[in-house]
Amino acid sequence: MRSWLALSLMLLAGVSGSAKAAEDKVLNVYNWSDYIAADTLAAFQKETGIKVNYDVYDSMAMLEAKLLAGRSGYDVVFPTLTPFLAQQIKAKIYQPLDKSKLPNYSGLSKTILKTMSHNDPQNTYSVPYMVSPSGIGINVDKVKKILGSVPEGSGDLLFSPAVTAKLKSCGISLLDDPVDVIPAVLAWMGRNPISQEKADLDAAMAALQKIRGNLKYIHSSSYINDLANGDLCVAQGYGGDLIQARDRARDAKNGVNILVLLPKEGTAFVIDTMAIPADAPHPNNAHAFINYMMRPDVVAAITNETGYANAVPASMSKVDDAIKNDKFIYPSDAEREKGYSIPPAPKGYERLRTRAWNSFKTGVK
Repeated sequence: MRSWLALSLMLLAGVSGSAKAAEDKVLNVYNWSDYIAADTLAAFQKETGIKVNYDVYDSMAMLEAKLLAGRSGYDVVFPTLTPFLAQQIKAKIYQPLDKSKLPNYSGLSKTILKTMSHNDPQNTYSVPYMVSPSGIGINVDKVKKILGSVPEGSGDLLFSPAVTAKLKSCGISLLDDPVDVIPAVLAWMGRNPISQEKADLDAAMAALQKIRGNLKYIHSSSYINDLANGDLCVAQGYGGDLIQARDRARDAKNGVNILVLLPKEGTAFVIDTMAIPADAPHPNNAHAFINYMMRPDVVAAITNETGYANAVPASMSKVDDAIKNDKFIYPSDAEREKGYSIPPAPKGYERLRTRAWNSFKTGVK
C-alpha cells in the first residue's frame, strides 16, 4: 500500500498534464503480486531509461474496479484472459496494440495465440504473459500426521467436510475469487465445472457452507508465505504461487515439505495477458515494456523465478531443467485434457455469483 500511495500522488499530478506525461520516461505497471523476476524492472529501466512505478493487486476484482472507474493512470496491466479480459474488451477499457512496436510478438506461441483469439479476436488487445493451472499446495508432514496419508490430488482436502474438519487445526485456505473456487467445487462434486445454472451455483455454495468454519482464511496471496512457513496445511492457489511457496520453504531449509498437485477432478487452466488501458498516459512506453517482456531471456528468467510457464517457445533453452520437467508447471496432455476454461458469465449469473460469494465470505446465509 505504501507504493500505491506514492503512485497515487504521482498519478494525481500527472492527470492534469497527460499530454506531457506521454512524452515522459515513465511507466506505470499494475500486476499480480510475485509475478516478475527480482531484476526485471531494474534491467528494463537500465536498458531504456524509462522509470517504472510498479504496484500489485491480488484479485481481478481490484484491477477491474480501477479500470472501469477510468483514469487509473496505469500503462500496462495483466488481466486474466477468461472470463475477465473478454468481458473488459467489450467494455472498451483497452486500446488496440500497435504490433509494429512489438517486434518480439513473432516469437509468441501460435497455439496460445490461437486459443486467445476466441476471446480477443485477431489478438487485437492483448498478448499472453503466463499460463498456469490452479492447484493444491500441501504441507506433507502435517497432513500425513493428521490423516495418516496424503490423498493424491483430491479436492477432498479442500471441500470434504469430514477431511477439512480434521485439518482445521493446522490451517486451510481458499482463493478469494468465486470464478476460481466455484468451478473447483463443482468439479469435485462431479458436476459441470463451467456450469452457469443457478441450481449448480446453489449446490456449490451449499457445499462451501459446510466447510466455511474449517477454513483459516479466504485470500488470494497470503497463502504463499504462510504455506512456506508452515502456517498452513492446505491451500488452494494459483500454480506459480504454489511453486513459489514450495521453493521458498526448500530454500529456507525450515523443515517444511510442500507438495503441489493438480486436483484429480480437473482444474482451470488460465492465461494471464498483458494489455494497455485505453486511457494509458504512456502508451509508447507501454509497448516498449510489453516487447521487452516477450524477449526469450527476460521471460525465461521470470519463469525460473515465479514457477509460471510462459508463452515464448524460444525461451525454453534458458528455462531451468527442474522447471521444464515439473509436471505441475508443464502438465502432461492427459492432465490438460481434464482441464477447463472458464467462460465469461452473463450479467445475471455474475450478480448471483457475487452475492452468493460475499455472503459466504462474511458468513451470512
